[in-house]
Amino acid sequence: MAEQTSLPSPWKENKLLKGIFAVGGIMSTLVIYGILQEKIMRVPYGENKEYFKYSLFLVFCNRLTTSAVSAGALLASKKAIDPVAPVFKYCLISVSNILTTTCQYEALKYVSFPVQTLAKCAKMIPVMIWSTVIMQKIYKAQDYLIAFLVMLGCAVFILFPAAGDLSPYNKGRESTVWGVSLMVGYLGFDGFTSTFQDKLFKGYDMEIHNQIFYTTLCSCMLSLTGLILQGNLLMAIDFVSHHHDCFFDIILLSTVATASQFFISYTIRTFGALTFATIMTTRQLVSILLSCIWFAHPLSWEQCIGAVIVFGSLYAKSFLKNKPQKPSTVEHSDNEESSSLKGRP
Repeated sequence: MAEQTSLPSPWKENKLLKGIFAVGGIMSTLVIYGILQEKIMRVPYGENKEYFKYSLFLVFCNRLTTSAVSAGALLASKKAIDPVAPVFKYCLISVSNILTTTCQYEALKYVSFPVQTLAKCAKMIPVMIWSTVIMQKIYKAQDYLIAFLVMLGCAVFILFPAAGDLSPYNKGRESTVWGVSLMVGYLGFDGFTSTFQDKLFKGYDMEIHNQIFYTTLCSCMLSLTGLILQGNLLMAIDFVSHHHDCFFDIILLSTVATASQFFISYTIRTFGALTFATIMTTRQLVSILLSCIWFAHPLSWEQCIGAVIVFGSLYAKSFLKNKPQKPSTVEHSDNEESSSLKGRP
């Protein structure tokens, strides 16, 4: 018992620094990523106001950059480049990740950014469902309540803008059944991706770079195959060759996407899929708040209430998690003892 009481202080400090690193990395990279993806898919290029329509080409460029960087990291650190898990498991993550990203890009053609942001705020719920199905995790009623409150607060924040804040996305094609269906697909596939990544980290002694390399390599091959079969590869290359600003945006998008992949994998391995979903949900709200500050958008009293609900729920989650509990191996084995307890799948 004496040894256990001497460990928490440095462990908590180390965990706090890791948390700051994970949150800061995800917030900064994905806020920039969100701005760029909206610009590429919704803002016309050139004098003729042409739109970039090849979302799978963006997936290919993102994954090509990420796989090259992760391969370089593995070689530089002299770590094993051989697959740790069966290759089909990497491919399974790749397929769901490609479907996630494609649904996200395609949805921007049919729904506005606020609608898409609202859908992303519901990410905690599919993660909890997939974790129950795939990893047999059992969540308490308070976990579902907090997830619902976070989603509710974000919904209130987005759906009740101030009277003077007009949306530039009020067009006929907005909020169509197809666009909403794409966002439902995004949520389902994204929840599966992060949960299955969590399962691989816990089932194998796997380095972050190893998982990223093989999943993104599979994604490269699958997205390239899709582009060729659709006949869009040459058309996408022709578009970026005529619009150099689009080419620059795609390079920047791929760079930020690569950085975000490392932060995401690090967060899932260190804290788990549900914590990652909580960070992602908070990021959505922060991006809206930053937009309000940067562009001087007014805030309605309903939006203030929504912000209080979200952050109040997240603080309550942290408080309840840190309350003294009976000794339990479930929570700690998820984050601290997975490698020693689960050396095999």
